[in-house]
Amino acid sequence: MKIDKKSMLLYVVTDRTWLGENSLIEQVEDTLKAGATFIQLREKDFPFEDFLKEAKEIKNITDRYKVPFVINDNVDIAMKCGADGVHVGQGDMNAKNARNIIGEDKILGVSASTVEQAKIAEENGADYIGVGSAFKTNTKSDVNVISMDTLKDICNSVSIPVVAIGGINEENIFNLKNTDIDGICVISAIFSKENIYDATKKLYDLASKMVNYEV
Repeated sequence: MKIDKKSMLLYVVTDRTWLGENSLIEQVEDTLKAGATFIQLREKDFPFEDFLKEAKEIKNITDRYKVPFVINDNVDIAMKCGADGVHVGQGDMNAKNARNIIGEDKILGVSASTVEQAKIAEENGADYIGVGSAFKTNTKSDVNVISMDTLKDICNSVSIPVVAIGGINEENIFNLKNTDIDGICVISAIFSKENIYDATKKLYDLASKMVNYEV
Protein backbone atom coordinates (compact mmCIF):
# COMPACT_ATOMS: atom_id res chain seq x y z
CA MET A 1 0.00 0.00 0.00
CA LYS A 2 1.62 3.20 -1.15
CA ILE A 3 0.48 6.51 0.21
CA ASP A 4 -0.62 9.81 -1.27
CA LYS A 5 1.58 12.55 0.17
CA LYS A 6 -1.58 14.48 1.04
CA SER A 7 -2.31 11.88 3.70
CA MET A 8 0.73 13.30 5.52
CA LEU A 9 -0.91 16.71 5.94
CA LEU A 10 -2.12 16.19 9.52
CA TYR A 11 -0.58 13.06 11.00
CA VAL A 12 -1.90 12.36 14.50
CA VAL A 13 -0.12 10.17 17.07
CA THR A 14 -2.18 8.96 20.03
CA ASP A 15 -1.20 9.53 23.64
CA ARG A 16 -2.97 8.37 26.82
CA THR A 17 -1.48 11.18 28.93
CA TRP A 18 -4.53 13.39 28.52
CA LEU A 19 -7.35 10.85 28.69
CA GLY A 20 -10.35 12.42 30.38
CA GLU A 21 -14.00 11.50 30.25
CA ASN A 22 -13.72 10.31 26.67
CA SER A 23 -11.93 7.10 25.71
CA LEU A 24 -8.95 7.07 23.36
CA ILE A 25 -11.24 5.60 20.70
CA GLU A 26 -13.59 8.57 21.05
CA GLN A 27 -10.69 11.02 20.97
CA VAL A 28 -9.34 9.48 17.78
CA GLU A 29 -12.74 9.73 16.12
CA ASP A 30 -12.94 13.40 17.10
CA THR A 31 -9.65 14.03 15.27
CA LEU A 32 -10.92 12.19 12.20
CA LYS A 33 -14.16 14.16 12.17
CA ALA A 34 -12.11 17.36 12.23
CA GLY A 35 -9.78 16.41 9.38
CA ALA A 36 -6.91 14.24 10.63
CA THR A 37 -5.40 12.58 7.56
CA PHE A 38 -3.28 9.84 9.18
CA ILE A 39 -3.43 8.03 12.52
CA GLN A 40 -0.63 6.31 14.42
CA LEU A 41 -1.47 4.28 17.52
CA ARG A 42 1.33 4.54 20.06
CA GLU A 43 1.18 2.38 23.17
CA LYS A 44 4.42 1.83 25.07
CA ASP A 45 3.21 0.03 28.19
CA PHE A 46 -0.06 -1.63 27.27
CA PRO A 47 -0.75 -5.38 27.69
CA PHE A 48 -0.69 -7.16 24.33
CA GLU A 49 -4.33 -8.26 24.28
CA ASP A 50 -5.57 -4.83 25.35
CA PHE A 51 -3.35 -3.21 22.74
CA LEU A 52 -4.69 -5.56 20.04
CA LYS A 53 -8.33 -4.95 20.99
CA GLU A 54 -7.82 -1.20 20.93
CA ALA A 55 -5.97 -1.38 17.60
CA LYS A 56 -8.82 -3.32 16.00
CA GLU A 57 -11.37 -0.80 17.26
CA ILE A 58 -9.39 2.13 15.90
CA LYS A 59 -8.85 0.33 12.59
CA ASN A 60 -12.62 0.04 12.21
CA ILE A 61 -12.92 3.80 12.68
CA THR A 62 -10.08 4.77 10.33
CA ASP A 63 -11.55 2.47 7.69
CA ARG A 64 -14.82 4.38 7.89
CA TYR A 65 -13.01 7.66 7.37
CA LYS A 66 -10.69 6.14 4.73
CA VAL A 67 -7.60 7.36 6.61
CA PRO A 68 -4.33 5.37 6.83
CA PHE A 69 -3.68 3.72 10.19
CA VAL A 70 -0.30 2.50 11.43
CA ILE A 71 1.04 1.04 14.65
CA ASN A 72 4.08 2.48 16.36
CA ASP A 73 6.93 -0.05 16.79
CA ASN A 74 4.87 -3.21 17.19
CA VAL A 75 4.84 -5.23 13.96
CA ASP A 76 2.97 -8.13 15.60
CA ILE A 77 0.06 -5.86 16.59
CA ALA A 78 0.07 -4.22 13.16
CA MET A 79 -0.26 -7.56 11.38
CA LYS A 80 -2.82 -9.06 13.77
CA CYS A 81 -5.15 -6.05 13.74
CA GLY A 82 -4.94 -5.54 9.98
CA ALA A 83 -3.41 -2.07 10.27
CA ASP A 84 -2.30 -0.34 7.09
CA GLY A 85 1.29 -0.47 8.29
CA VAL A 86 3.84 0.22 10.98
CA HIS A 87 6.16 3.04 12.02
CA VAL A 88 9.62 2.28 13.42
CA GLY A 89 12.19 4.51 15.07
CA GLN A 90 15.97 4.38 14.78
CA GLY A 91 16.17 2.40 18.01
CA ASP A 92 13.40 -0.02 17.07
CA MET A 93 13.25 -2.81 14.51
CA ASN A 94 15.46 -2.35 11.45
CA ALA A 95 13.43 -0.90 8.58
CA LYS A 96 14.48 -3.62 6.17
CA ASN A 97 13.40 -6.33 8.62
CA ALA A 98 10.11 -4.57 9.17
CA ARG A 99 9.51 -4.40 5.43
CA ASN A 100 10.27 -8.10 5.04
CA ILE A 101 7.68 -8.95 7.71
CA ILE A 102 4.85 -6.65 6.64
CA GLY A 103 5.31 -7.17 2.90
CA GLU A 104 5.30 -4.71 0.04
CA ASP A 105 1.65 -3.70 0.26
CA LYS A 106 1.74 -2.27 3.79
CA ILE A 107 2.89 1.22 4.77
CA LEU A 108 6.30 1.53 6.40
CA GLY A 109 7.20 4.76 8.16
CA VAL A 110 10.66 5.41 9.61
CA SER A 111 11.93 8.11 11.97
CA ALA A 112 15.05 10.03 10.96
CA SER A 113 16.98 13.06 12.12
CA THR A 114 19.78 13.15 9.52
CA VAL A 115 20.05 13.01 5.76
CA GLU A 116 21.95 9.74 6.00
CA GLN A 117 19.26 8.09 8.13
CA ALA A 118 16.56 9.27 5.73
CA LYS A 119 18.37 7.92 2.67
CA ILE A 120 18.98 4.56 4.31
CA ALA A 121 15.34 4.37 5.36
CA GLU A 122 14.20 4.96 1.79
CA GLU A 123 16.65 2.36 0.49
CA ASN A 124 15.30 -0.12 3.05
CA GLY A 125 11.73 0.29 1.88
CA ALA A 126 10.26 3.21 3.83
CA ASP A 127 7.16 4.83 2.32
CA TYR A 128 7.56 8.02 4.33
CA ILE A 129 9.96 9.63 6.81
CA GLY A 130 9.08 11.22 10.15
CA VAL A 131 11.68 13.88 10.93
CA GLY A 132 12.28 15.52 14.27
CA SER A 133 12.35 16.93 16.68
CA ALA A 134 11.30 20.10 14.89
CA PHE A 135 10.96 22.00 18.18
CA LYS A 136 11.37 21.31 21.88
CA THR A 137 8.73 18.90 23.10
CA ASN A 138 7.46 17.62 26.42
CA THR A 139 6.27 14.36 24.89
CA LYS A 140 9.81 12.97 24.76
CA SER A 141 12.65 14.07 27.03
CA ASP A 142 15.54 12.55 25.09
CA VAL A 143 15.22 14.26 21.73
CA ASN A 144 17.48 16.69 19.91
CA VAL A 145 16.00 19.59 18.01
CA ILE A 146 17.07 19.70 14.36
CA SER A 147 17.53 22.86 12.32
CA MET A 148 15.14 23.95 9.61
CA ASP A 149 18.04 23.64 7.16
CA THR A 150 18.50 20.00 8.12
CA LEU A 151 14.79 19.39 7.74
CA LYS A 152 14.84 20.88 4.25
CA ASP A 153 17.97 18.92 3.32
CA ILE A 154 16.24 15.70 4.37
CA CYS A 155 13.17 16.56 2.30
CA ASN A 156 15.38 17.19 -0.72
CA SER A 157 17.41 14.00 -0.25
CA VAL A 158 14.52 11.53 -0.59
CA SER A 159 11.72 10.98 -3.07
CA ILE A 160 9.17 9.79 -0.48
CA PRO A 161 6.94 12.03 1.67
CA VAL A 162 8.38 13.69 4.77
CA VAL A 163 6.43 14.74 7.84
CA ALA A 164 7.88 16.89 10.63
CA ILE A 165 7.31 15.92 14.27
CA GLY A 166 8.15 17.31 17.68
CA GLY A 167 6.73 20.28 19.54
CA ILE A 168 4.66 21.53 16.61
CA ASN A 169 1.67 23.69 17.50
CA GLU A 170 -0.48 26.48 16.11
CA GLU A 171 2.01 29.12 17.26
CA ASN A 172 5.12 27.74 15.52
CA ILE A 173 3.75 25.80 12.57
CA PHE A 174 4.58 28.50 10.02
CA ASN A 175 8.25 28.33 11.00
CA LEU A 176 8.17 25.11 8.97
CA LYS A 177 7.06 26.84 5.78
CA ASN A 178 9.51 26.50 2.87
CA THR A 179 11.15 23.40 4.34
CA ASP A 180 9.36 21.27 1.70
CA ILE A 181 7.69 18.96 4.24
CA ASP A 182 4.44 17.28 3.24
CA GLY A 183 2.76 17.76 6.58
CA ILE A 184 3.00 17.82 10.36
CA CYS A 185 2.84 15.10 12.98
CA VAL A 186 1.32 16.16 16.29
CA ILE A 187 0.51 14.70 19.68
CA SER A 188 0.07 17.19 22.53
CA ALA A 189 -1.06 20.00 20.20
CA ILE A 190 -4.27 18.00 19.86
CA PHE A 191 -4.67 15.59 22.76
CA SER A 192 -3.75 18.06 25.51
CA LYS A 193 -6.53 20.41 24.43
CA GLU A 194 -9.92 20.53 26.09
CA ASN A 195 -11.68 20.47 22.71
CA ILE A 196 -9.89 17.95 20.52
CA TYR A 197 -12.18 18.52 17.53
CA ASP A 198 -11.52 22.28 17.47
CA ALA A 199 -7.76 21.82 17.99
CA THR A 200 -7.59 19.35 15.12
CA LYS A 201 -9.65 21.54 12.79
CA LYS A 202 -7.45 24.55 13.46
CA LEU A 203 -4.25 22.60 12.85
CA TYR A 204 -5.69 21.10 9.68
CA ASP A 205 -6.46 24.56 8.32
CA LEU A 206 -3.03 25.90 9.31
CA ALA A 207 -1.21 22.88 7.88
CA SER A 208 -3.10 23.24 4.61
CA LYS A 209 -1.90 26.83 4.29
CA MET A 210 1.62 25.98 5.39
CA VAL A 211 2.20 23.32 2.70
CA ASN A 212 0.03 25.05 0.11
CA TYR A 213 -2.13 22.04 -0.67
CA GLU A 214 -5.43 22.65 -2.39
CA VAL A 215 -7.86 21.05 0.02
